[in-house]
Amino acid sequence: MILGTVVARQGPVVPLLLRAANGREHTLSAVVDTGFNGWLTLPREIIAALGISYEEQTRAILADGSFAVFDSYYVTVLWDGKSETVLVDELESEPLVGMRLLHGYRLTVEIVDDGPVRIERM
Repeated sequence: MILGTVVARQGPVVPLLLRAANGREHTLSAVVDTGFNGWLTLPREIIAALGISYEEQTRAILADGSFAVFDSYYVTVLWDGKSETVLVDELESEPLVGMRLLHGYRLTVEIVDDGPVRIERM
């Protein structure tokens, strides 16, 4: 189970542990974004700190219907006690957890400041 907290002006936030191919680890907080159907987004500075390599460009349709192209990378995330290698889109915002990472889990959020966030395997 993954536990987090609702943070004012951000939403549901959970902790993540990321591991690059060279073993370098980075702990951070990420916003759970149910409107994002990818795995994970990270800003350029975290991607650089992890030293992960460019993989490909990914096209996406944004909420307003416009298209965007993102540089994408692979990173290993420790998710619910297991290591998973996932595709990360570079996005200059706070890190986001998307629906692909949540697949197979139940998300429960109490939408109040400091409310609990629970992500548990189904």
